[in-house]
Amino acid sequence: MSATTFTPSTTAVASSLPLTALLGLVPLLLFFILLGVFKVPTHWCAIGSLLAALAIAVFGFNMPVGLSLLSATQGAAFGFLPILYIVIMAVWVYNLTEKSGRSEDVRSIFSIVGKGDQRIQAILIGFCFCGLLEGLAGFGAPIAITCAMLLAIGMPPIKAAIVAMVGNALNVGFGAMAIPVTTVAQLGDSTPELVASTMGRITPFFLCWIPVLLLAIYDGKRGVKDCWPVALVAGIGMAAGHFLAANYISYTLTAVFSSLLSFVLVAVFVQFWTPTTPDEQRSAASNEKLTPSRIVLGLLPYWLVVLIFGVTKLWTVGIDIPAWLASTDIHIQWPGLYGNIVDDSGAVSELPVFNLQWLSSPGTMLLLTGVIVAAVYGVKDSAGRFPYAFKKGMAALLQTIYDLRVTILTIAAIMALAYVMNFSGQTVAIGTWLAATGAAFAFLAPVLGWIGTAVTGSATSAAALFANLQSTAASTASLNPELLLAANEIGGGIGKILSPQNLAIAATAIKQPGSESTLLRKAAPYSIVFVIILGLITLLASQGSLGFVIAS
Repeated sequence: MSATTFTPSTTAVASSLPLTALLGLVPLLLFFILLGVFKVPTHWCAIGSLLAALAIAVFGFNMPVGLSLLSATQGAAFGFLPILYIVIMAVWVYNLTEKSGRSEDVRSIFSIVGKGDQRIQAILIGFCFCGLLEGLAGFGAPIAITCAMLLAIGMPPIKAAIVAMVGNALNVGFGAMAIPVTTVAQLGDSTPELVASTMGRITPFFLCWIPVLLLAIYDGKRGVKDCWPVALVAGIGMAAGHFLAANYISYTLTAVFSSLLSFVLVAVFVQFWTPTTPDEQRSAASNEKLTPSRIVLGLLPYWLVVLIFGVTKLWTVGIDIPAWLASTDIHIQWPGLYGNIVDDSGAVSELPVFNLQWLSSPGTMLLLTGVIVAAVYGVKDSAGRFPYAFKKGMAALLQTIYDLRVTILTIAAIMALAYVMNFSGQTVAIGTWLAATGAAFAFLAPVLGWIGTAVTGSATSAAALFANLQSTAASTASLNPELLLAANEIGGGIGKILSPQNLAIAATAIKQPGSESTLLRKAAPYSIVFVIILGLITLLASQGSLGFVIAS
């Protein structure tokens, strides 16, 4: 599909930036109105919004039809690799514990660590462990895995999803070994250490109380009253970890270090403190005594995930495994699209370059985890208690793909929508419009990252979209660029709560496809309040009222 050269414009509609931005918002508004108000199934919302974005790209932004359609195909491809690859493998790994029967042991193990209180287990899994997976993997894997784990311990499905999404938000900016930080710093003409350091001074404002909020989400006032001490320990541990790692250890390890610190502090604290646990919040007691072997095998998928991700992301002794894996990535100049999208200076855009990750993808790490788990479960049956076969594990993978067929369509359509909006200039027009507010932009800076991730599902994509704009706005309004870049990525993590991709992943993991509209209605208030608080913090810091927030 050949087409003429296209340059995205932020004033495509009547030479007006506001009108252009408002038209660019239409696909997003359509999606959320159809989903949240009319409860239309998510895949139809995505398809309808995609068609609207294509029409607006062609008739509103003057993008050639061929390029518009090709933009959608690249987005759909990104939806398959790496996003759906990760989701499918994560759900399969969880399904192996269910199919083998070892999920009962998993529930018993977390019950023991959490003193039999499901609310403490919710913090351990939805906050600490989810943050650890976010730091190692990102790209949807943490939500897919932890939602499934929370479901396994007996948490109601919708609450499980909300706890995981809200508990994960503040680690997203440091996800996948802090790729979003590195990206936003490089494209924003800054250094990742300075941006990360500033982020590590802002996130503690949220992290110290988010576990208390998770208790309120799960069990209301009673949960807060009964378990606030352990929630504060978890939150303060995570907050301290963010500050220390981002400023003094290594910004790439911020989410990993802080999550491990938080988990260890909670595990130690509950050895000296016991909550008041209502009967309905007690984990089901196991009638069998767990042997060390059954504990190791029950948790095999999860500790193996951490081990494999840790080695593939951190091992540099003798051989730099992360660098070697990254060297296998294949960069594809998208046929018919690359070279036909240029900026105002005539330079060819690098956005139509598809990074095909196969060995380096978190999905491959999860695939390896699943194969090992299936093989081990096929050999070790715990004295006949859990008979299983390797071929059953492989059959479970095929069944998982079939069960996720609607999710596959949904995420592919959502990513196609995101790419059409990005390549046509719709998303940039929205951001440029917001950036025209001058000094007040400090309050709105997080909103850009929030919108960017809500659209694309990726804080890294939000960095790619708005880093240069944030840096330029900072220079124009005499604001600190590192502050705005940091706010962009923290806001991006908060925006991920509302991302259609995130909603689809969570709905699938809790085994309730079609519940996205319910999740959106329940999660939206948290995301909105978070980004408003972040905007106020950013504004105060930009005016010198919170001078210690800006790293130097």
